[in-house]
Amino acid sequence: MTQQDVSSYPGAACRRRRGSALMAAAKRLVLIGPLGLLLASCGGGVDVGYGGGGGPPLTCSVGDQETWLAEYFSSDYLWNATSPYFPPQTAALGDYFNALLYTGGDPNFPAGVADVWSTYSSDDAFNRFYINGQDLGYGVFVDGIEVQGTALPLTVRFVDSNSPAAAQGVARGDQITAINGVPAATVIASNDYSAFTASTTGQTLTLDTQNAGGAHHLTLTSALYTLAPVSNVRTFTSPGGRTMGYVMVKDTIDQALAPYDAAFAQFKAAGVQDVVVDLRYDAGGSVADGEIMASYPAGPATDGKVYANLYFNDYLASVQDQYYTFDHYASALGLARVYVLTGPRTCAAAEQFVNGLKPFVDVVTVGDATCGKPVGTTPVSNCGTTYSAITFQVANSNNEGQYFAGLAPTCQVGEDFSKALGADDEPLLAVATQHADTGTCSATLANGTRRATSSSPTRPRWMEPNERQGLAKR
Repeated sequence: MTQQDVSSYPGAACRRRRGSALMAAAKRLVLIGPLGLLLASCGGGVDVGYGGGGGPPLTCSVGDQETWLAEYFSSDYLWNATSPYFPPQTAALGDYFNALLYTGGDPNFPAGVADVWSTYSSDDAFNRFYINGQDLGYGVFVDGIEVQGTALPLTVRFVDSNSPAAAQGVARGDQITAINGVPAATVIASNDYSAFTASTTGQTLTLDTQNAGGAHHLTLTSALYTLAPVSNVRTFTSPGGRTMGYVMVKDTIDQALAPYDAAFAQFKAAGVQDVVVDLRYDAGGSVADGEIMASYPAGPATDGKVYANLYFNDYLASVQDQYYTFDHYASALGLARVYVLTGPRTCAAAEQFVNGLKPFVDVVTVGDATCGKPVGTTPVSNCGTTYSAITFQVANSNNEGQYFAGLAPTCQVGEDFSKALGADDEPLLAVATQHADTGTCSATLANGTRRATSSSPTRPRWMEPNERQGLAKR
């Protein structure tokens, strides 16, 4: 997709660099990923407040909370001028929140764009992931997007390393034949993966799986576990003799920063000539954390330059519109090119990682188009619930944004879930490696792998239908 210049959007005239007085607010500003509890990470020390609409409601009655919500949307919501308005009616809070969402018609945005991202969760659920770096559930993720409308088997694509699924030996590439006794074909046909979501600890999920070791019947018990947001760090030599580094980032949260820095320290010590950052499953995170991560590949070429412009509505523009700049880190490299592995689950802050670097270095993306979410939120806590209504849109230093159809890959490559992440023969990494050697995309590798299919037209293409909300983080 061709990115659009957003500098003419209302509020764009007033921007400012985040300074020390804005640091607390900066941590509140998040590019949230798809579906679910809260689609973005704020990292440690999240500073949630009451937004531009004023203080908290008079009481936590449904009526007072709805009055507060109406004021919150009127003042803070990105589409406050064109979104629907309904007087508080003491309806269910969730129904009232959804009734206030933008449905289209703003001439400053592409036709067909509607708000499918604003959401809310309990404060406990928000804090668990975004502050504590933990998740609640089973830790197993499947290829729900790819199998729709195909004869492909339901396959495990990712397992959180500290999760109950990992403890039971579930691994990428395992084929699932039944879920809680229901045949996988029935689950695919119903497009219902809600069984993979747990709401409390101690719930159970039974899986019948098949792999090279035979058939297995497993019972997983949901638990609270610590995330490992950075994994599979390695250096290797390409067939053409280039020294390369690979790192996978799944969760853009504060807990990712130290291991990410360590990965680049390893790359720098090894003298890597190319680095591959795997963001294919990164559903989003904070603007601040994304800016830190993006500061490492090019180093001096980006130091002090604008990483992201944030644009709020007219009401908030004079006090909140701002920009973020790349920082300097001792472990940063000085590369003129960076490889990023992407797919339909690469969303929000992960997309801005790509978009923010593009004005300064050659960003070669390998995989599939990203999810298409150049907007973000400022979390607000109220009566035990954290609301994440969309409050800003984001663009790079050239004011290129509004990539609602996603960022198209340089090299189109489908997934092969039978290959381990970070392995030499994993198709996305293999194509990136070959491109580093030859400057071209490998048609043989790209055409020989499983390709992502289109999802239902009633569902955003990035959304794992009804899958556990912890994946969407947000």
